[in-house]
Amino acid sequence: AAALALALAWDLALGEPPNAVHPVVGIGKVISWLERIAPKANRVAQLVYGLAMALLLPAALAAGAYFLAEWLKGVWIPLYIVVVALLLKTCFSVRGLQTSANDVRLSLEKSDSSSASKNLISLVSRDTTKLTPEQAASAAVESVAENTTDSFVSPWLYFAIFGLAGAVAYRAVNTLDAMIGYHGKYEYLGKASARLDDLLNLIPSRIAALAISAASLLTRDNFIRSLKALFKEGHHTESPNAGLTMAAMAGALGVKLEKAGHYVLGVGQRTPAPADITRAIRIMKWVAAFGVLLAFVLLSIHHMFFNNI
Repeated sequence: AAALALALAWDLALGEPPNAVHPVVGIGKVISWLERIAPKANRVAQLVYGLAMALLLPAALAAGAYFLAEWLKGVWIPLYIVVVALLLKTCFSVRGLQTSANDVRLSLEKSDSSSASKNLISLVSRDTTKLTPEQAASAAVESVAENTTDSFVSPWLYFAIFGLAGAVAYRAVNTLDAMIGYHGKYEYLGKASARLDDLLNLIPSRIAALAISAASLLTRDNFIRSLKALFKEGHHTESPNAGLTMAAMAGALGVKLEKAGHYVLGVGQRTPAPADITRAIRIMKWVAAFGVLLAFVLLSIHHMFFNNI
């Protein structure tokens, strides 16, 4: 609990560490190397290789995190708390998500489409160069909603249940999915990573979606419309998870979120404006508060259970 509190304080005060020392950047470099030596032609070989990547890399990193944490416990508890907090911080991001979304909003408010396009690159995987201002605002709101799961709810829950090893394993799988788990040339190589990421986010995404709806009560957005959109449109995306949080956000804000050729959420609502990015961030902050509170509750239950054995 102390490590989680310290990690959250680090994130809110300082944000992300430099890329040169960021463990997730290092994981990305390993994934890039594994991709370069992957089978290029044989689909079955790609599937098998991709499955090995999806299982072995997160397992190896989780094992390293576990044994490091156990060793530190035996050395000095304050050192254990600090090191675990620093490593846990690299597995989630609240301030970074807010900053990236705000950068897009500021660019749109200045009618600087080029800058908005560049800032969106850190949030979405689609081609941002041809997006209209309304589409750019939609993409930013979609990303804020979807990333409530990936950026903090999931890593916090896996940390609360499985410790540092759980958070590290989740972040490794999520990074694999982000880098190779989509269609195109990675159709077979990334299939296992994509499905494993879907599985790991299955419960956290539903918690995050309900939290978005609940948060809309506190931000004076539309709670009823958010719940209706969640249950009516939450499965209108290819991903079994992403559509839930995006639909809940679309309903809460009363906007239409659309990725051309893929999905439309909030059918019949108006297109988003830059101000809706601010509203989405406000809801996201409440979801973060719910998420970290749930993590502390799980940690308390874990502590009481093991103390009574």
